[in-house]
Amino acid sequence: MTHNSLKNKKPEKYHNIQEAAVRVFARRGFYQARVSEIAREAGVADGTIYLYFENKDDILISLFEDGMKKVIDNVRAEIDKETDPLKKIQRFARAHLALVENNKDMAEIIQVELRQSSKFMKEYRNEKFLEYLDIIAGIVREGQALGLIREDVEPGIVKRAFFGALDEMSRFWVLSTRRKYNIQTAADQISEFFIRGIRAGSGVPAGGRN
Repeated sequence: MTHNSLKNKKPEKYHNIQEAAVRVFARRGFYQARVSEIAREAGVADGTIYLYFENKDDILISLFEDGMKKVIDNVRAEIDKETDPLKKIQRFARAHLALVENNKDMAEIIQVELRQSSKFMKEYRNEKFLEYLDIIAGIVREGQALGLIREDVEPGIVKRAFFGALDEMSRFWVLSTRRKYNIQTAADQISEFFIRGIRAGSGVPAGGRN
């Protein structure tokens, strides 16, 4: 984690600064936002911010890390309700997109503002994101072990392709005001497309007949 250690600091002030940053970033955008605005929104002195965070990028990355922890915990809790790996895929999609719908400001920050941080894109090792992708890969391997998912399917490809579809839908949901369907319909259709493609007995393995 890049932000300053919370040892000898007040956790409630740390979270208060984060919550203020969410509002400021969502309202002003990452580039336009100033640390002084976040401090004013949080009701603290400018210097107090730097006791907890190195800079504006550091605040943004901390939001992502803490947000991803909540997302991972939520998704794990949802998929643990199922024993069938194919149904876990649907659960994953529903949980992912429900979080976008229920946390609009945070979703906008992750979908739009985070990708404008050069520190995040170039320097940050995104371990939480990799952990999230590995949940999908784990479901695929579980399905393969049970004979429910094709053996030739590569979990590493599926996890990125499936997340990519959900991520694009999340971006659309954040940025668009013209939607002809609800978020659950989107989750169910995306998961169904993938389930049909990877289910045992479906399709022809790569390198098969023309």
